[in-house]
Amino acid sequence: MKVVLFCGGYGMRMRNGSADDLPKPMHPVGPRPLLWHVMRYYAHFGHKDFILCLGYGAQYIKDFFLNYAETTSNDFVLRDGKVELLSTDISDWTITFAQTGQNSPIGERLRRVRHLLEGEEMFLANYADVLTDAPLDEMVRRFGTSGASASMMVVPPQSSFHCVDLGENGKVSGITPVSSLPLWENGGFFVLRPEVFEHIPENGDLVEDGCGALAKQGKLLAYPYRGFWQPADTVKERVALEQGYQAGDRPWMLWEQESAAAVDSAPVAKVLRLSGV
Repeated sequence: MKVVLFCGGYGMRMRNGSADDLPKPMHPVGPRPLLWHVMRYYAHFGHKDFILCLGYGAQYIKDFFLNYAETTSNDFVLRDGKVELLSTDISDWTITFAQTGQNSPIGERLRRVRHLLEGEEMFLANYADVLTDAPLDEMVRRFGTSGASASMMVVPPQSSFHCVDLGENGKVSGITPVSSLPLWENGGFFVLRPEVFEHIPENGDLVEDGCGALAKQGKLLAYPYRGFWQPADTVKERVALEQGYQAGDRPWMLWEQESAAAVDSAPVAKVLRLSGV
């Protein structure tokens, strides 16, 4: 299934004010940019045909992949001055780089790559700034059997604020963390059918226009998830991801866990030493 990634925004809340700031998807988490982690997540589930909707900072993204260094995240052998890779990240990926406008809203970016999705019964979409360990295969399976035209992951509110219940004369009757309320937020992981394009006007929004219209028709499915879900919308959030990465707390890196499990389950060779008397 094709994966559309919206990676053309300015990411103002992550910027430090300098003129040469990286676009948000290219901010590093460990040795690789955030965008790479998102793409590796999809590739882990077998979805390796990507459409990158570019805008601000497009050249940073192009240069990263055009000059991709496999040795950064893969074991290799250096023999006679030549590199022999023991594994690869992106050798079986297909990546389409599509310029979708410097200031286009998300819905318009999607509209501008519609021709690249012709013939697709379903496709995936993502803001390219959120990491999760959610079971994507289950999300897709549930959507495929639902008859809905769009599905979005929803997560509990991430705010650390508290809601205060006020009674008469300003007396407080209760204090509740926002995260404990029966509310859900858009988690940024979408499974879509082409019908969504019928509801996104020029310069429209994917969620408010496309998903909003489908919700009114009873054709929008939610996938509630309470597991690991971490955005990188602000500097604070990206730093939290970086600290987790450095500490080895990387629940979104499902491919890493799979590799470790394969090693643990590999048969151990036994050596029988015979000695004569």
